Amino acid sequence: MANELGAKGEAVAARYYQQRGYLLLNHNYRTRMGELDLILYKDGTLVFAEVKTRAGRQLSTPAAAVDPHKQQRLLRAAQTYLQNSPYADAPVRFDVVEVTPAEKGWQVHCIMDAFQG
Repeated sequence: MANELGAKGEAVAARYYQQRGYLLLNHNYRTRMGELDLILYKDGTLVFAEVKTRAGRQLSTPAAAVDPHKQQRLLRAAQTYLQNSPYADAPVRFDVVEVTPAEKGWQVHCIMDAFQG
C-alpha cells in the first residue's frame, strides 16, 4: 500500500515539473548507492528530486524524512548517475518535493535547492 502511494506521489511530482517545462530524464533510477526518484533537466540545470508522499496528518513534514544521512546517500547516487551522463558538466540542484492528498487532488510543495551538494 505504501509503495502504491509513493508511486502515485512520484507521478504527481513528475507532472508538476513537466507542467513547468522540465524534461523528465529518469524515474526511479537505481544505483548501488540508492534510488533517485526523479531526474529532470531545464535551462541547463540537472535536478534530482526526492519525492516524499504522506497520506495522513503527521506532525513532521514529509521533507523532514530527508535527513543528513539520506542527503549523503542521494549525493552519492547522483554522483554515480553523473559518471555516465551526457549532463555530467551541468549545474546540479537537489529538490525535495512533498506530496500530500488535498480536497481536490494533491498538494505539491517543492523545496528547491533543499540541500547543498
